[in-house]
This record gives sequence, C-alpha cells and structure tokens, in this order.
Amino acid sequence: MKKRDLSKYFLPNNRDARKRIKKADVIKDGFLVPINLTNYGKGKKYHIKTFGCQSNVRDTETMMGIIEMIGYEYTEDVNDADLVLLNTCAIREHAEDKVFADIGVLDRIKRNNPNFIFGMCGCMAQEEAVVNRILKSNYKVDFIFGTHNIHRVLNVLEQVIFEKNLVVEVWSHEGDVIENLPSKRENNLKGFVNVMYGCDKFCTYCIVPLTRGKIRSRKKEDILDEVNAMIEEGYKEVTLIGQNVNSYGIDFESNDKYVFVNLLEEVAKTGIERVRFTTSNPWNFTKEIVDIMKKYPNIMPHIHLPIQSGDETILKKMNRPMKIDDYVDLVSYIRKNIPNCSITTDLIVGFPNETKEQFDKTLELYNKIKFDNAFTFIYSKRDGTPAAVIPDSISLEEKKDRLQKLNELVKVYAKENNQKFVNTVLDVLVDGPSKKDKSVISGYSPQWKVVNFTGDAKPGDIVKVLITSASLFTLNGKMV
Repeated sequence: MKKRDLSKYFLPNNRDARKRIKKADVIKDGFLVPINLTNYGKGKKYHIKTFGCQSNVRDTETMMGIIEMIGYEYTEDVNDADLVLLNTCAIREHAEDKVFADIGVLDRIKRNNPNFIFGMCGCMAQEEAVVNRILKSNYKVDFIFGTHNIHRVLNVLEQVIFEKNLVVEVWSHEGDVIENLPSKRENNLKGFVNVMYGCDKFCTYCIVPLTRGKIRSRKKEDILDEVNAMIEEGYKEVTLIGQNVNSYGIDFESNDKYVFVNLLEEVAKTGIERVRFTTSNPWNFTKEIVDIMKKYPNIMPHIHLPIQSGDETILKKMNRPMKIDDYVDLVSYIRKNIPNCSITTDLIVGFPNETKEQFDKTLELYNKIKFDNAFTFIYSKRDGTPAAVIPDSISLEEKKDRLQKLNELVKVYAKENNQKFVNTVLDVLVDGPSKKDKSVISGYSPQWKVVNFTGDAKPGDIVKVLITSASLFTLNGKMV
C-alpha cells in the first residue's frame, strides 16, 4: 500500500489537546454554505449513525440541519445513501470496535460504488491512535473531522468532492462557541440544548477532556433564546446538556457570578413545561441546585449523579476527590427536599488493581443509597489517559464477576423503587405508541421512568396515569 503523506492533514495530538490556554470566543456568523455546494445534494440521500451521549446526538442534529441545506434528504438505509457519517464515541473500547466494524461495511460499499462518500467524525476522530490506525489501513475513508469543527462539515465535504482525496481536519485545540447553526432535532416534543462544552476535570480513566476540549460556556442569552424558540415551536421538554453542566459559568471572566443554578432558574422561568439536565459531577453539585429544583415544579425530579466507585482510595486514583460521606449527605439533602426525586448513577468496576474490599465498598454504597438505576461498566483502557499506563493485576474474569454481582444489586433496587409508584398517579409526557405493543401508549414520568399505559392520548400530551404494576425497567398503568 502506498504510504500517505501525513504533512497535508490536520491530525489530532494528545499533548496539544491537554493544553488549556485559549479563551473561546462566541462566533455568531461562523457558518456559510460553500458556493460550490449550493443545491449539490438535490436528488441525493445521506445517513448519520450516532454513537454515545446526548452531546453526540445534539451534534448529529446540527450536522443534519447543515447537510440538508444543500439538498440532501435523510435515509435510514445505509445502502440507499450517497453520503454516510459515523458520529463516534470514545468512552469505551466496545464502542470503538463497533465503529471499526461499520467502517469495514462502508468500505465494501465504497469499493463497489466509487461515488459513495463516507467518513468519521465525533470523539474517536480526536484520538491520535484511532486516526493513525485508519491512515495506516487500506480503508477507503473519504474524510475525518473532530468535535471542534462540526460547523465545517460542508467545507470538508467540498474538499472531498472536488479534490478527490482523503480529508483529515481534526483540531486538537478546542474551537470557539459557534452560534446560529441550523439543526434538525430528533423530534418536536423534547430537545437537547447545549449549555457548555468540554471538561477540565481530567479523571484519570476518561478521554473526554482530550476529545471535547476545555470548558466553554454558552452565553445565557443564547441559551434562553434557543429555549424560547423551542417553546414557540411547541416543545414540551428541554434537557440542558454538557459534559458537566454544573461547571457552567466557571469560565466566565466577568465579576458577576452567573453559574448553573442561576441558568437553571432562568430556564425554569421561561415556562416550558419540563426542564431536565445532565450530566452532573457530584463534586460541583451544590445544595442550591436542589433548592431551585424544589422551588420550580417544571424542573423534573430526576438527578443523574455519577459516583463511579464507593471506595475513596479508588476515587482518588480516578482523580475524583469525592468523600463518600459528602456524597451520602448530598443524596440525603436531595431526598429530604425532593422526596419523589429519582437518583441514578454511573459505576465502574475493575479500575486497575481494585481490590475485592474496595469493590465491596461500592456494593455497600449501593445498598445505602438504593439508586433508582445505574449505568455500570467494566473499566475500559483509553490510550492517552493516565490510567492507561497503570499495570493491572485484576483478571477480566474477575471483573466480569464483579459486574454481574453489581448488576444483580441494580436490578433489586430498580424493581423496589419502581414498586413504590404502584397505586399512585403520575403525570406522563406522551411519546407515542409503545415500540413493543402498538396498542399501548408510552411516555416518561417526571422521574424519567418509562410508563406504558392504556388510554386515549397523542404525542405531546401530558396526562395523568394510575400506575397498576411495575417491572425492572417500566411502570405500567391506565389513563385516568
């Protein structure tokens, strides 16, 4: 295979991605449609496959809005598409394996149809090791770009179309905050709104500070304008998102303190019927946030509060200096002030050299908190993170056993917490017919629990449902 000249590419660099030197500017006119691509997509179709978190979903919505400006129409069928983007996640190795499997499929399509265009964007594109692997391969990938320049998707596409060469444009340093981008949201009832980008926490196992860059908070005026526009369009629920939403505002240089709790209150005051937010690092989660949630009934009683481990020594090695007693105290404050609040978490088992006693402390914490649910994972080594170089004495078999034991506990309390809602009436925002049974209506309770029920309601309605039974993952009932 002919060796590629890497000097012509903008390649990711982990060392540069760690630096936190640039002040982000707010750019409101940073997007233009290249003249060469005006109506280029007429009669053509595109597909985006999204991996990962809400931020990736929101990025996909933005790219869909941009791509459709030049005439492309969306298709669910990859084989029917002229253009395919893989919007990738770098959190765990399993997600990367699935992306490379998809690249293999798209590569075969490309070999049979030279006019087919496909590429990769998102967090994997920000990883040195991933991009180097692609460049050293024989994959016929057309383009790679990262998380900081999704507003340039058409500029990248223009180079691919007219220069007929692989385009790699990955910025290691975070870009500016680009406002006024088009978007095509997943639905017209519930939507994500970015309040900030990036993370400066540098947990030792996490690649996100490298793939998403430093903290950049959006101006409150731009956030509120977006929420108010959604209200006018008929949206019933908004979820404020960021890598760590309760770090919002700490990067502002103004002497006027305006942080997440202030923003949350102003969003609630817009009058939108439901407000949610995710994700929160418990280290930054203040009791003032709880007080605001209690004050405004349209802020939904659900908090996702990742702890990752129940052992303080492991937390210190993770660079998450949270005292377990402080975490328990915070949860107690939440439950005292918002009794109907559901609390979920993230937990990692098998962090390098985690002992059985340290894992048992995670189980002990889970038994104490009795979370509504948890996202549980075996530690996944991420190249470029400090934890990746730690020698590990724990076997994969042992880690799998621990995960199974933890998951059994998760199921016990998920069912127990759901049972508490039986014979109560909940307000449910209707999504539509259940995917498993079209005769049943499905929606979400304020506590972010799936509710399947019988009755007569249409998507967007908020209806009262009597809960008659509960399972591990759903509540079941009838409309009243």
